Amino acid sequence: MTGARRGRTGHSRDVTKASAKILADALALSEQERLDLASELLASVDGPPDPGWEQAWQEELDRRTREADASAEPAAEWSEVRARVLAKLTAK
Repeated sequence: MTGARRGRTGHSRDVTKASAKILADALALSEQERLDLASELLASVDGPPDPGWEQAWQEELDRRTREADASAEPAAEWSEVRARVLAKLTAK
């Protein structure tokens, strides 16, 4: 038996009685336990890890560091960056 239910994103989704009970039990956990559980659930559907992922990100970080070091412009202040990001998020 399924029933329509609204998730946190506002989208309707069918939730079985069993999954509704699991969700209720999960929401009763501590924040850290919920984070750990969510991580394990996501990992269970994520597929096999990409063996080159870590090296690719390290190379990208190195490239960005070299680019920033070579730039004559000073880095933006955090308050400016934060304000730009928040403005973009509220404009959506």
